Amino acid sequence: MGCGCTKCRQVGAVLLLLLGVLFLLVDLGTWTFWNVQWWTAAFLLFGLTGLCKARCPECKKMCK
Repeated sequence: MGCGCTKCRQVGAVLLLLLGVLFLLVDLGTWTFWNVQWWTAAFLLFGLTGLCKARCPECKKMCK
């Protein structure tokens, strides 16, 4: 995940876990209306965590 503060890493991990659970539900056939490919979800996740880290003052200090 690169450099980042604990808070941003934790938010990224929670989002990754939620995304994994959603795709697990799709694989199990519990949730059938989810029509997003895994790579689209991964790009959205990486983009969101990148924006969070870019705006976080603690991450800016750690990554310099």
